[in-house]
Amino acid sequence: MIQSPPDSRYADGGGVRYHYHDLGSGSDTVFLHGGGPGCTAWSDFGPVAPLFAADRRCLLVDIHQYGKSEKSRITGPMWDHHAAKTVALLDTLGVERADFLCNSWGGTIALNLAAKYPDRVRSLVVTGSMPVFYGPLAPLPENGHRGRTARDVYYGGEGPTREKMRRLITSLEWYDGAKLPEETLDMRYEQSLDEGERSLAAMSDSPRGDWQDLTEELGRIQAPTLFIWGMHDAFLTPDYPLMLARMVPNGNLHVMDHVSHHLQEERPEAYHSVVTGFLDSLGKS
Repeated sequence: MIQSPPDSRYADGGGVRYHYHDLGSGSDTVFLHGGGPGCTAWSDFGPVAPLFAADRRCLLVDIHQYGKSEKSRITGPMWDHHAAKTVALLDTLGVERADFLCNSWGGTIALNLAAKYPDRVRSLVVTGSMPVFYGPLAPLPENGHRGRTARDVYYGGEGPTREKMRRLITSLEWYDGAKLPEETLDMRYEQSLDEGERSLAAMSDSPRGDWQDLTEELGRIQAPTLFIWGMHDAFLTPDYPLMLARMVPNGNLHVMDHVSHHLQEERPEAYHSVVTGFLDSLGKS
């Protein structure tokens, strides 16, 4: 069961006002969430962050345009924007170097950040991200656009409803929708009603920035990287992260059964165990 979120905190990241939670102490560990409607750092990582907070400082950041962070438009290359602003946020928070634990949208941000700002990243843990659109194992067009289509369907028609949110999560994000906690559903639904998020969803002229393919960037990532994937991911089957793990010089892959796109929520203890084993093998320097 997801706990109540810690106190809200706010900080500047290169002119963007970020909302975040800060819990635990130890090695700095940054959590970046996914890009689905109503996603926040706590909705995506609330079930697992307290486990890591036993011996780590956990910084759960609402990505720009999500949660309680600023909802301003993004212009130019989107992943470059997010990487630069996240680094600026780390500067504000006094974080020189961190481990990054990321889901989907947040993982693509972190991969680009690791390529462009290598001295700021100690390691990466990435789940369900899609940084590459080309190559023999790239996603099929219908899968590559599935997330955007789901967002359009959710905000279209009669607009957001609690049952539409339930269908979205149980069909695309969770393997066993019967286990979806009602408090998680409520959290996502209520956040999706945020005026700023609804305004962004209604815009048709790329308010989230210009899409980037990160094929070239992946080869420049030196940080040890674990791609931890759901066997039943609704967007990208495990052959895709296998390709990513081969593209990143220090890439690794773990595939977890009985989970889909949000495995850190569906099986938080198993996720914590695998990720802790990976991080401990690297040391906490």
